[in-house]
Amino acid sequence: MSAEKVLRRQSRKRRIRARISGTKDRPRLSVYRSLTGMTVQLIDDNAGRTLLAASTREAEAKLTKDGAKKLGTLIATKAKEAKITSIVFDRNGYKYHGRVKELADAAREGGLSF
Repeated sequence: MSAEKVLRRQSRKRRIRARISGTKDRPRLSVYRSLTGMTVQLIDDNAGRTLLAASTREAEAKLTKDGAKKLGTLIATKAKEAKITSIVFDRNGYKYHGRVKELADAAREGGLSF
């Protein structure tokens, strides 16, 4: 990825994070994409700690839209077990399409509201 592309994504990320924050009752669902996998975390920003995490490796899924669906379903079931139903979605500067959109849709279908 070119340096300019990285800087533009980081700029978008800063704008997004200026507006959203996670709490214990409504944690932030942070998405990270890479070339080899995808990870999500439920974060309580007030306490500065990660409540839950999941990855495509843990979901035993490939890095495709179907894999993102599996990851969204996995994080939704983990959140249900931890009695978390409402979250704030942090796309982390990535465009809301493709794998990120599929992940969000699967998490909504799994019972998370955002």
